[in-house]
Amino acid sequence: MQPRQLTEQLSVAPQIAAADMPAIVAQGFRSIVNNRPDGEEPGQPDNAALEAAAHAAGLEWRHIPVVSGKVNDDQVRSFSEAMAQLPGPVLAFCRSGTRCSALWALSSDDTVDNILATTEAAGYDLSILRGWLEMSRR
Repeated sequence: MQPRQLTEQLSVAPQIAAADMPAIVAQGFRSIVNNRPDGEEPGQPDNAALEAAAHAAGLEWRHIPVVSGKVNDDQVRSFSEAMAQLPGPVLAFCRSGTRCSALWALSSDDTVDNILATTEAAGYDLSILRGWLEMSRR
């Protein structure tokens, strides 16, 4: 598991496993946000099992499931609230990290250019969100 840092308080990653919890703690994370719906693909660990492993490791947990390509305003709001409430640094994960990056981008107060540069530097091309990001700043 190689997290990619977006801010001092948020990194994103692809799917994690219960066995990753000690490494997540060792890297200094204090909270995890799961952005995958259960049953998205065969063999994917379910949210309850991962949440139990996280709590056993002393980590806070939030589940904000987002279907790939179908992020909505309520999910963006929930992600923003989680980031404000959870102790950081936070590790957010989904299948690849793209959904987590999109949720952060859509909840960020930064400029559109800075948001897209940050996600691109982390390996996520979110240029498709430029229009939504620009509209949300009007």
